[in-house]
Amino acid sequence: MNSKFFDLKKEKQDRMINAALKVFALQGYRHGSTDDIVREAAVSKGLLFHYFDSKIGVYSFVYDYSARYMILELRTSVSSSEKDLFAVTKQIELAKMHAMKGYPYMQQFLNRAVTEDSCEALVSVEEKRNALRGAYESIDAQIDYGSLPQGVDGGKLRKMLDFTIKGLLAERFQDASFQPEMLYQEICQYVDMMRQIVYR
Repeated sequence: MNSKFFDLKKEKQDRMINAALKVFALQGYRHGSTDDIVREAAVSKGLLFHYFDSKIGVYSFVYDYSARYMILELRTSVSSSEKDLFAVTKQIELAKMHAMKGYPYMQQFLNRAVTEDSCEALVSVEEKRNALRGAYESIDAQIDYGSLPQGVDGGKLRKMLDFTIKGLLAERFQDASFQPEMLYQEICQYVDMMRQIVYR
C-alpha cells in the first residue's frame, strides 16, 4: 500500500475503505471485483491502483484497518474487570456499534472473512486475523462461566448469543434504513431476554 493514501482527505479515504468493505462483505474476496469497488467509491481504477497495487492489496489493507480499528474499540468498550457473560456481550456489541457508525460494513466484512476460502486472501491477513482472534480470546478468558446456574453450558450459551447477534445483523442489513444504534438496542433486548431465561 502507498502510504500517501493517508494524505487524502478523510472523506475520500473512508469512501474507498467503505466501498471495499461493502464489496468484500457481500461478495467475498474471490467474487468481489475492483470494478465494483471503484464504482461504489466513485473513484477511477487508476486512483485505486495508485494506492493499492492489486485486489489483494486492497483486501489486505481493509482487513488490517478493520482488525486494528476493532481491537481499539474493544479495548475502549470492554471493561477488563467485567466477568458477567451478558454484560461482556453487550460491551462487545457496543464496540461493534461504534465501528459501524463510520464503517457500516466493517462487522459484516470481518464475519465474512472468517469463512473466506481463498488461500491468497487468508495468507495475506493471517497475522492480523490472529491478532483479532487473540483480542476476542482474551475477552472470553475474563468471563466467569462458573457463575452461571448449574446445568447451563457456558460455551453453548455463548454460541447461541453469537448466532442470534449475527442473524440480527444480517437481517437488519437487508433494511435500507439500517441504523447501528437501533441494532445495538435490539441486540441488548435479546441479551437481556436470554439472561432472564437463564436465571429464571
